[in-house]
Amino acid sequence: MAYSTQELYDEAVTKRLAELTREQIALLGEDPEREGLLKTPERAAKAMQFMCKGYSEDADAILRSALFHEDYSEMVLVKDIEFYSLCEHHMLPFYGRAHVAYIPNGQIVGLSKIPRVIDVFARRLQVQERLTWQILNTLQTVLEPQGAAVILEARHMCMMMRGAQKQASVTTTSAFSGQFEKSTTRNEFLRLVSSNLHS
Repeated sequence: MAYSTQELYDEAVTKRLAELTREQIALLGEDPEREGLLKTPERAAKAMQFMCKGYSEDADAILRSALFHEDYSEMVLVKDIEFYSLCEHHMLPFYGRAHVAYIPNGQIVGLSKIPRVIDVFARRLQVQERLTWQILNTLQTVLEPQGAAVILEARHMCMMMRGAQKQASVTTTSAFSGQFEKSTTRNEFLRLVSSNLHS
């Protein structure tokens, strides 16, 4: 029995992206008719649609789908959330971990929705700085918490594979609102992010 998977993609978009990828392969000096490259244009077209599917997703709606009234008013932290994105300057990957916290103000959100919000924005052509702010802004707008905090730590292939070629470099960005603008709350957040309480 032949191996097959079922994935849904826009046929017209897939066809056009595949044509463009085939042309790129030829322009780079390769033979797009070579056995190993025959199916590459279609695979690449589908991969790009998957990696950029955040354009068709609504981060606000994801959060609103799992809001619950709760009197809890201490920090909620979800850390070490893996994310993968594409740098809009070179269309090369950058990837890393996100640490996200908020202080509820009468309502909490289902914990799985926070990683999903990160994916919505990460699966677009991005810069790390904007990605950090978009995550924070969505939490602040939808949850209306006492405050929110986001830290992203990422490795950028555009710095590692080309350009500076610095393989060990890590870029860190942060954004804070509300109570997290106070040093005591922000320091507690930073301490929890760097701790190994789950070990």
